[in-house]
Amino acid sequence: MAVLEEAPPVPASRPPRTRRRRGAATRVHPVVVTFVLLPLLIEGFWVFWPALQGFYLSVTDWDGISAAQFVGLDNFREMFGDQVFRDAAVNTALWLLLFGGLSALLGLGAALLLQQERRGVGFYRAALFLPVVFSLVATALVWQAMYQPDGLINNVLEGVGLDGLTRSWLADRDTALYAVLVPALWRQVGYVMVLYLAGLKGIDPMLHEAAKVDGATPWQRFRHVTLPQLRSVNAVVLSVIVIDSLRSFDVVWALTQGGPYHSSELLSTYMYSTAFESLRLGYGSALSVVIFVLAFGVIASYLVRAFREAD
Repeated sequence: MAVLEEAPPVPASRPPRTRRRRGAATRVHPVVVTFVLLPLLIEGFWVFWPALQGFYLSVTDWDGISAAQFVGLDNFREMFGDQVFRDAAVNTALWLLLFGGLSALLGLGAALLLQQERRGVGFYRAALFLPVVFSLVATALVWQAMYQPDGLINNVLEGVGLDGLTRSWLADRDTALYAVLVPALWRQVGYVMVLYLAGLKGIDPMLHEAAKVDGATPWQRFRHVTLPQLRSVNAVVLSVIVIDSLRSFDVVWALTQGGPYHSSELLSTYMYSTAFESLRLGYGSALSVVIFVLAFGVIASYLVRAFREAD
């Protein structure tokens, strides 16, 4: 009887390996590249290139017509002896403190009051946010009519027996800056409220419940639960407030144009009047560089500190 030996199994033929070219798996579709590069090119043409030109013009003396003459740092040295620049810098610092601090406090307070979903709360949210939709120039014109000697504000003061407080609000050096600040705040509070409302919605309610069970008071819950959870929102609010403060121009220019006697002059209005009314575009560009450095310095220092605390 023959012994049948099993033949060894024939290995299955493997499919030929296809050598993938390096980078084929991560190839980006040309349409995606187009949609990314096109906005960058537009941004570079309309934003970055004019900004670089502004830095260059800040070291020149140019009237917008003749050829620009390189003067080095003379424009920045002139600022130290410019009394109007010093007044505008002080007013801008005061504007930043009042506009920034009050808009943050009032916006956070409104968000805390209107965060609960109850009947009619949507109406109040919309009413506070409505001024954000209006143009700053239109807002300034409305408030200009209210600030007139025979306007609504003085009529209300006379009606309640406070005749001694009536005045020409925009023509008085002591009140011009604060009178301009009110419509700017009226418009900004609603925007800050929306930012804080979004942050409050992201806080886990269980954190407040646990703190309440532990006997924490409302102030303690706000200080130790709410505020730490709003750290990222605070960074956004600070950036928005600083940028809006340093570039505040529309409402000031429409109401007072920096007057009377530069009492409401800001760096932004002084930059505009110097560059486009006095035709000193080199000195105006130097003022814009100062505004940029101030904004970048405040925002960068806060963000660096916030990131260090987060780590």
